[in-house]
Amino acid sequence: MARQAIGLIETRGLVPLVEATDVALKAANVSVVGTRATGTGLISVVLTGDVAAIRAATEAGGAAAARVGELVSVEVLTRPHDELEKIMPAG
Repeated sequence: MARQAIGLIETRGLVPLVEATDVALKAANVSVVGTRATGTGLISVVLTGDVAAIRAATEAGGAAAARVGELVSVEVLTRPHDELEKIMPAG
């Protein structure tokens, strides 16, 4: 079975992340793996799906986050290494 791509969207604050996640899930066939927050107000969502879906979802979600708050970063990992699972949120 082919390994799924991973997409990450990071924002400052919860509201832009909720908006980004909602738009990303509506934009493409992706799933939420989990979220991570830091004490500095940064919060990120981890998405999984095929490469094209992850690219579409993170692009749409990132744009949505930027409209309502602060987008910090967006990343797409097209071929994540198996060991990366050890540091990903449970989901």
